Amino acid sequence: MKLLTGNDLPTGDVIWWTGQTWSRHVEEACDVGAGGEAIASTEEGARRVNGPYVIDATLTADGPRPAHIKDRIRALGPTVRPDLTLKPADPTAGSWVI
Repeated sequence: MKLLTGNDLPTGDVIWWTGQTWSRHVEEACDVGAGGEAIASTEEGARRVNGPYVIDATLTADGPRPAHIKDRIRALGPTVRPDLTLKPADPTAGSWVI
């Protein structure tokens, strides 16, 4: 399984390709297969994502799981503050209040 990830231009958030748009939640990511590089090029050219790249992942009961620890950390959020990790079921997760 291959996933496409990058960063959101306005916020810098880690985002994942869903097949139609981008999501902050890896659980919504889809398998891009061999077409990932073409999608990355198109999306970066349209300035919808910064630094997109394709990664290896495995499909689990909870959705896609990035194969490399770096991308698992990017998918789940900070490792030093469990209260800051992304919570896909919470619609306000990641809404920064300053």
